[in-house]
Amino acid sequence: MFINKSNLFKLIYFLDSVMISIINLLQQRKASRAFSSELLAKECIDKLMNAAQLSASCFNNQPWRFLFLNEKAVLEKARRALSKGNSWAKEAPLLIIGFSKPDLDCQMHDGREYYLFDLGMAVQNILLQATELNLVARPMAGFSPDMIRNEFDIPKEFKIIVMIAVGFEGDINKLDEKLQKISTAPRNRKPISENFFMNSIK
Repeated sequence: MFINKSNLFKLIYFLDSVMISIINLLQQRKASRAFSSELLAKECIDKLMNAAQLSASCFNNQPWRFLFLNEKAVLEKARRALSKGNSWAKEAPLLIIGFSKPDLDCQMHDGREYYLFDLGMAVQNILLQATELNLVARPMAGFSPDMIRNEFDIPKEFKIIVMIAVGFEGDINKLDEKLQKISTAPRNRKPISENFFMNSIK
């Protein structure tokens, strides 16, 4: 297909604008551990679900499973599974449990567990959509998968990977001094040269 010079410049400008907006969204992601108890509208929750559902996956298998919890009784059950270090997440009005199992996705003969990769990509979509909605969304490993499995009858063949706390940002002064410091610390990243390679890892 022929693209004239004018349309080519427009395309380049469009792609550059999209890239800038994605980078900005990533930079705007909030790392606070302070949550407001304000409930999330159904429209917000629907957008989080839709963002995850639009994630890429191996052969479009869509192996992710997410349990969204926003009712008081079920939130209390999930909060009991949190580790002591993640007690701050008890204030979040929405908790999301991410889980999956190997046979929902591509089976790699060399042992790579692709369903975990695809679940992770869907989680990232939730984080990005939450950021666009001006929400805090923090994925956590510090919880008891066994307690979650028992409380919510998740079949044993599923691997429970992550819990995500979601909500509007709250008053950081309500956190203890240590958590305040962590939540407001600069977001440091390693040099690009440490994690990325061109043509050779040497």
